[in-house]
Amino acid sequence: MRTDVTLEWGGETLTLLHERAVWWAGEKTLFIADPHFGKAATFRFSGIPVPDTSHEDDLERLSHILKLTAALRLVILGDFFHARAGRNEEMFKALTAWRERHAEIEIVLVEGNHDRHAGAPPEDLRITCVKGPWRLGSFHCRHEPQEDVEAHVLAGHLHPAFRLSDRMGASLRAPCFHFSTRVGILPAFGSFTGTHSMSSTEKDRVFLVGPGSVMEVPSRG
Repeated sequence: MRTDVTLEWGGETLTLLHERAVWWAGEKTLFIADPHFGKAATFRFSGIPVPDTSHEDDLERLSHILKLTAALRLVILGDFFHARAGRNEEMFKALTAWRERHAEIEIVLVEGNHDRHAGAPPEDLRITCVKGPWRLGSFHCRHEPQEDVEAHVLAGHLHPAFRLSDRMGASLRAPCFHFSTRVGILPAFGSFTGTHSMSSTEKDRVFLVGPGSVMEVPSRG
């Protein structure tokens, strides 16, 4: 049984999915950040023997939540590709086949720092590329998390994670959604990515992502 979290933020209702995505039902829009397609291939190109199937697993997970939500729009908050060296034929075949399965979905990519070096997606994927901040309803969509006086910001880039510790010294570290008053940071969608430990203040809300569930970290206040 899945346990997701509904959040009122920026005047809108968002659902935080344990698949590391945000669902905005009011606009039939799904947000993900940092898939980093081709990262494993980049490692292999450099002679590091790692499995090159992470993109297939991530695409299946993405298909699942698109079907679950019946989304009409997918917004990717940067870093679609990891590096130019990871753009190989096998990955492009997988992406093309996936796109054909979801031909009706509008896809928007907000350019990230890796995208600027890796290059734009092929035209047959029909992905609209924009520079942030890109306005969508109540939100500004961008890659790097940066506060904006004009709107609430949804971003990625940091691959946020959070560590919980108890009084006995045991700890748990997991990817997380991190929401401050005006900036919401999504966990990296890609399964073959690192994470960056985040701190929080009394005004922040942190949601740990686990298998099948999203759990809010108790407020420090």
